[in-house]
Amino acid sequence: MSTHTASHRADPAGIATTPSAAADGAPPHLDLEQVGAFAQQVGMMLAGGATAAMMVVGDRVGLYAALAGSGPVTPAGLAARTGTAERYVREWLAQQAAVGIVRHDPQTGTFVLPAEHAAVLASDDSPAAMIGAAPLVTGLHRRTDELAEAFRTGRGVPWSEQDPAIFESIERFFRVGYRNSLLSEWVPAIDGLSDRLHDGATVVDVGCGRGAPLLLLAEAFPASRFVGYDVHEGSVEVARRRADEAGLADRVRFDVGDAHGFADRDVDVVTYFDAFHDLGDPVGAAAHARAALADDGRLLLVEPRAADDLATTLATVPLAPISFAASTFLCTANSLSQPVGLALGSQAGEGRLTEVLHEAGFGTVRRAAANDFNMVLEARV
Repeated sequence: MSTHTASHRADPAGIATTPSAAADGAPPHLDLEQVGAFAQQVGMMLAGGATAAMMVVGDRVGLYAALAGSGPVTPAGLAARTGTAERYVREWLAQQAAVGIVRHDPQTGTFVLPAEHAAVLASDDSPAAMIGAAPLVTGLHRRTDELAEAFRTGRGVPWSEQDPAIFESIERFFRVGYRNSLLSEWVPAIDGLSDRLHDGATVVDVGCGRGAPLLLLAEAFPASRFVGYDVHEGSVEVARRRADEAGLADRVRFDVGDAHGFADRDVDVVTYFDAFHDLGDPVGAAAHARAALADDGRLLLVEPRAADDLATTLATVPLAPISFAASTFLCTANSLSQPVGLALGSQAGEGRLTEVLHEAGFGTVRRAAANDFNMVLEARV
């Protein structure tokens, strides 16, 4: 036991202070209301992280899909519908009720998933679907040790070393946005692009991942030809399988390749779907794309929505919290693992991206379209 005899007092929160606290540079007192309020805020953040894991489980075993449109259901009834164990389902429903995802009726012991909530969580086919983002959070948690080491060394973390849940989540979540906006908003926003694709164009997509946007384009424009490149072999294999399953393999090709190595020339359109900011050398990649384009070709960048300054981004971008987290774990880390390592980050903003494209030799850059999640930049020589 300590024999220190200096006088101590404890504040109502149990935080001990000493007469020397102010002299040591610590604040002389704390605003306990602010401490309590922030503690509650942190508790909600932690609850969000835990809930993301519960969302992944609910999605995996079909609980959300079974709840959608079912009306009030007991834990035993939901377990019977999904072939799951009632005791686990009971605990899962209690947690979902605690965060407001489902509603609990204490009189009947039933739970219900409101239709508006089901639109967000029960199916990837919904225009409002966000359940595909849940595995992203799971994947980030599995790479905390690697990222902490990267903080200490400054080295990057290659995309190929991310958790497999990341690749699943990127495809599922981003595909919703592409399905909602690519054909109805973004293609029409580019002068003459729809006609060109209808007549027959050559499109190269760099950083194609599992190929979701390219397959949407190929299905809509059967006269055109499409090639996708990605450095991650596993994603390319999935993209090829998706093309075969959709009956599009005769018009869509997916190959392993990087932004600086593809040999295609006289290309009508080069696209980057949420991938340009991940590159180590985006200036060099854009210059390579410019060399691949036909004289009247254009480069299209689909990038996360962001302002040109941090304060505006924080105030106006709804997904800024998760975007900056993903950028830290994935985008910035991936860029730093490559030569040059410019590390634009996912929230680079239109101004910075325009600077990069001008430096690569593009004369005209404009914002063609934007929504709550993405902005589309068009660049021409």
